[in-house]
Amino acid sequence: MSHLNKIARVTLAVLTSVAVLSVQADAVPPGTDDDIRTRLTPFGSLCRAGEDCGTAAATASSGPKSGEDVYNQFCFACHATGASGAPLFGSAEAWGPRIDKGMDALMASTLNGLNMMPPRGTCMACSDDELQSAVTYMVDQAH
Repeated sequence: MSHLNKIARVTLAVLTSVAVLSVQADAVPPGTDDDIRTRLTPFGSLCRAGEDCGTAAATASSGPKSGEDVYNQFCFACHATGASGAPLFGSAEAWGPRIDKGMDALMASTLNGLNMMPPRGTCMACSDDELQSAVTYMVDQAH
């Protein structure tokens, strides 16, 4: 086979590939124009501040949570097991040095996080007062 014959075959193969790809690029998924528009419509919507986006569902509030309630819902997992170095619930030995630093230091750790404890102890919806009640509850149990 001559050199020109090889070039002709390669050129023909490339042109055939380009022609096939061009035909496939123009192919449209099955369905009417309305079907395609429906498939391309974004799911859901985004409500931005200041826009009238309807009424949010009212949440039932039974008032502020007690310190014990906050502890049982958000603090228990780590403080009952000592996970990630959390001081054990009810342990005077573990809580003593922390209590000696004062409530302001305990609250700063609670609000900002400390070591492996995330800020607000994972209770982002808790008020500062509810978190303080939880800290007070844990401190009271350590005496």
